[in-house]
Amino acid sequence: MLDSFEPVVRFLAQYQGDDYVKGWAKLWDKGDCLDWDKGFPNPALEDTLIQRHSIIGDPLVEDAEGNQHRRKALVPGCGRGVDVLLLASFGYDAYGLEYSHSAVDTCKKEEFETGGRYPLRNLEFGRGSVTFVQGDFFDDAWLDALGLKRNAFDLVYDHSFFCALDPSLRPRWALRQTQLLVSDGHLVCLEYPRHRNPSEMGPPWTASSEDYWKHLTQPGEAVFSSKDSPIDNRLVRVAHWKPDRTHENGKDASGNIQDRVAIWCRRDKARETVCKDC
Repeated sequence: MLDSFEPVVRFLAQYQGDDYVKGWAKLWDKGDCLDWDKGFPNPALEDTLIQRHSIIGDPLVEDAEGNQHRRKALVPGCGRGVDVLLLASFGYDAYGLEYSHSAVDTCKKEEFETGGRYPLRNLEFGRGSVTFVQGDFFDDAWLDALGLKRNAFDLVYDHSFFCALDPSLRPRWALRQTQLLVSDGHLVCLEYPRHRNPSEMGPPWTASSEDYWKHLTQPGEAVFSSKDSPIDNRLVRVAHWKPDRTHENGKDASGNIQDRVAIWCRRDKARETVCKDC
């Protein structure tokens, strides 16, 4: 069942437009409306990293000259950072991004206190690094602070970031994904909450599979065409399924899983991947 988000909805109603992300920062500063954070990774992410490895690939790869490098994973709106810690245990250099300084401090505390809960998943790949950074998802300043350029991430994971944003920001969200992924990178979206009444105010704002589809196939567009998009930077969904496990708030009142997981990539990469689930 969906949790009660009324206090969060009421608080964020005070922040409109570009001030919306500032409202989230204020929530972290208050520290008393954080019930949406479950304190552990969604098991659907863990299962995806294992079961869809053939699509996503290894966290440690070799270039044409035989030099190994560790692939980078990003979790925007990472909350307490638990997904970042999980990705590092799988071997990725994992980055967590939050707008709030208080949230980043919470992430670092979480890493210090609970990092031992994330055992190494593969001795061959080893453990990746963990980095938490403060910044605005839509701005490049945090990339500059990390010494990175655009299109730096091999994997981007979105669970509760899309649904936390005011829907007016979704075109920018989709466009930004194309600016962050490397040419052969993947975006993993855990679609939630698909079963929330669309008439209810967010966050979390209802997020149907169709919402993700229309934005990622026409990134940056506020008006959508029903025809095949001519946009060069559009993403392609290469896998889509109902996970075997998810958080309780991803289930309906009868206990049925409503969440879905989708993997997206660029068109050129999609030609190499056969989607049996779409």
